[in-house]
Amino acid sequence: MLLEIRQLNKRFGSMYALHDLSLDIERGTVHGLVGENGAGKSTLIKILTGVYHKDSGEILMDGKPVHIQKPTDSQALGISVCHQDRNLVPAFNGVENVFLGRKGLRSPAGLMNFRAMKHEIEQVMEKYHISFPLDTLGRDLTPPQKTMLEITRAIMTDCKLLILDEPTAALTDKETEVLFELIGRLKEQGTAILYVSHRLDEIFRLTDCVSVLKNGELVGTVPTAGMTRDGLISMMTDNWVSKAPVKAGSGKGEAILEAEHVATSDGIVKDASFTAHRGEILGIFGLGGSGRTELLEAVYGLRSIREGTVKVRGETYSHASPRKSLAKGMVIINEDRRGMALVPSLSIRNNMALSTLSRYQGKILYHEQQEAEDVKAKIGELGIKTTGMNQPINELSGGNQQKVVFAKALMSKPEIFLCDEPTQAVDVKTREEIHDMLRGYAAGGSAVVFVTSDLREMLEVADRIIIFSAGRTKEMMENENLSAEQVLKYCYADH
Repeated sequence: MLLEIRQLNKRFGSMYALHDLSLDIERGTVHGLVGENGAGKSTLIKILTGVYHKDSGEILMDGKPVHIQKPTDSQALGISVCHQDRNLVPAFNGVENVFLGRKGLRSPAGLMNFRAMKHEIEQVMEKYHISFPLDTLGRDLTPPQKTMLEITRAIMTDCKLLILDEPTAALTDKETEVLFELIGRLKEQGTAILYVSHRLDEIFRLTDCVSVLKNGELVGTVPTAGMTRDGLISMMTDNWVSKAPVKAGSGKGEAILEAEHVATSDGIVKDASFTAHRGEILGIFGLGGSGRTELLEAVYGLRSIREGTVKVRGETYSHASPRKSLAKGMVIINEDRRGMALVPSLSIRNNMALSTLSRYQGKILYHEQQEAEDVKAKIGELGIKTTGMNQPINELSGGNQQKVVFAKALMSKPEIFLCDEPTQAVDVKTREEIHDMLRGYAAGGSAVVFVTSDLREMLEVADRIIIFSAGRTKEMMENENLSAEQVLKYCYADH
């Protein structure tokens, strides 16, 4: 047994994040960890990596008690982690980010030998078939490249336990297969993998056993081979059963958002056209790097448009900006919630009200009571698990953070939703809740533009699907008896 956890407890205020948790992880196994958002998965990871301190309980490595007070303690024990929210220094390049926190290589003169450091990284990347640009700054890497960098950084240490927290959330299918092959090699070498994911198909494919957390407690650990998908969901969710897919289905109304031959100044979006109507969820689907995110950012005003037009409610919308988009009733749910949608150092309340501060500004006084009432109402409406509106946002689980992102958007009373991977790294129940919420707003007369890398999710949610490839809209299909094969045929037409 590599890692043993005994009766671990962690509280935030009066709320238990982990309660009397005991868990064993064996060498050379892939151990799955699943549970709803707020179940305690992220808290456990942060205790094992020295970010949080346990209140009580015991942790043993190789049968000996250990005390993890800071991240360097965890690293010294051979515990490496690839976090759900990628932790890179934006102004550092790939080499500098990989060696961050490690002893760098020096020349005979005592200077940092970046050439030798780069060569060492390249050897590891070649061995494990990993690819990302080492000379590019962290802020300019794509989400998949950031993930591969973090994994490279993790395996360059003397790694006994590798914790992967939602590692495929931003990966393409090809990159996911590279990761799975890497996990297999590490397992053969005797490394233990703690694999945390909401994607149950990955849990069943990769893991030897799976532990289920619920409300901070361990429900049980079972061999994956003897478990079914429905059985696992039942353990997580108090016998909650997912509903059959239901589209918005209210019928298309007037065109509320139109893009005509849009091209961005950076050349990523080359020729994009679509029309979103009231009462529908319009899906935009494409392979990784197709430019879907950049298209939504251009429409919203986060990216410059070189040519083409955007219309909102029939009127041309020029020189777009986030401020103007909010005023027009348009919101964006960013793929990168930590970097683009939330301020980690602020409270739930401050994050939620951030886009609508002017609403509460009187001629003399700021209407704090009204703001507090609105925030409290959104917490209840979206079922956000929290100790209170003043709790720091970084203490929430990923799924509850995503609910705060939606709550912030809803505070502006939007009619147009631009959703970029809105259910990324959330549990199955939260995912259904987000789907139901978006269907409800569509049925009420809003328009939803929905981007996801999960084709099954796209087929479950969208009324119509537009195929986006190499920066161009290729095909529009009504989502009626549409198969995954039909969609992918158009996606791969130019590949």
